Amino acid sequence: MLETGSTGFMLLAASLVMLMTPALALFYGGLATKRNILGIMIQSFASLGWTTVLWFIFGYSLCFSGGAGGIMGNFDKAFMNGVSIDSMYAGNSKIPEIVFFVYQMMFAIITPALITGAFANRVTFKSYMLFLTVWQIFVYYPFVHMIWGGGLLQVWGVLDFAGGIVVHATAGFAALASVFYVGARVDKNSTPNSIPLVAIGSGLLWFGWYGFNAGSELCVDKVTALAFFNTDIAASFATVAWVVIEWSRERKPKFVGLLTGSIAGLATITPCAGFIPMWAAPIIGTAAGIVCYLAVMLKNRMKWDDALDVWGVHGVGGVLGTILLGVFASKAINPGGADGWIFGNPSFFMKQLIAVIIASVYAFIFTYIMLIVINFITPVRVSESDELLGLDDSIHGERAYDEGAL
Repeated sequence: MLETGSTGFMLLAASLVMLMTPALALFYGGLATKRNILGIMIQSFASLGWTTVLWFIFGYSLCFSGGAGGIMGNFDKAFMNGVSIDSMYAGNSKIPEIVFFVYQMMFAIITPALITGAFANRVTFKSYMLFLTVWQIFVYYPFVHMIWGGGLLQVWGVLDFAGGIVVHATAGFAALASVFYVGARVDKNSTPNSIPLVAIGSGLLWFGWYGFNAGSELCVDKVTALAFFNTDIAASFATVAWVVIEWSRERKPKFVGLLTGSIAGLATITPCAGFIPMWAAPIIGTAAGIVCYLAVMLKNRMKWDDALDVWGVHGVGGVLGTILLGVFASKAINPGGADGWIFGNPSFFMKQLIAVIIASVYAFIFTYIMLIVINFITPVRVSESDELLGLDDSIHGERAYDEGAL
């Protein structure tokens, strides 16, 4: 029976998750060089439009229709076939199915957009649109179905409250594969053009993440409140941990580092938020700040040109959070979850570990091969002259700022 409170909350949560994609555009746009602000921002906004079209045509159906215990769903609900204004979401019968459709669509929109920070300044828009389409169909949709749509991994007992595997691990390791294939930038000057813009984007991402995590309970109850609480606590502890490490190493507290630490904490708590006790959130947040910082340092040492640290923050954060869920999960907190290692169930820890490794390796390998194929259709990387001119001018014919204006 429809619950108006849960339905209203889920509409709000979907709106918050939608806000995260423009917020990501601001976050990445501020981190980009001045000649590439629009080039990186348009990739996020393009996903808002095109992913919605794909989701309506067949994406929702492939994720949440049929295919019980399998890898992919079917086309039974393509073009919203059989879904009416009176249809209720079968998972809890508390919200209309169209609300669930919209909420999950917002996840589908932002996930591939996360990857774009890795290859900033280097990829043609045509190749990106092909990337956006193919990656969703063959990476995102299968893992949504397998973990949230009654598929193989869900039947096996794998848990992912809001997307540690489905969103962050897949996107983060796809980003790393993109970096390896596309190669380093010609101009290594990656000074952010606007740190205030980064701060606005980061703040809006943090705000939207409450809808991302708390909304994943898909109704309003005590687990919703727990997920909200754990999200904020982990993000805050990760922020402090990152600043402490960076300050001690570089003798100065960096604002961009503080903001990056918050995103690392948010990404890491995502798979855990509604399954762990409150006391575990500070531990997970602190671990996120430390481990993700070290991952970024490793990337720098290895000279992987992940321009905006997508792998180190989202990829490593998603993997870490999924593994720590295997440690700290408690059925006493959420009967719909599982007991983790410290509550006497090491087998659940192993399931989480195996699942996140499979997802990360698959996303990496498929993305690398996919980029090779796309390059046969249209060049993936821009020319050196276009890169030096900047993608805003060379591809889009626009500039973020009119420098001649008074």
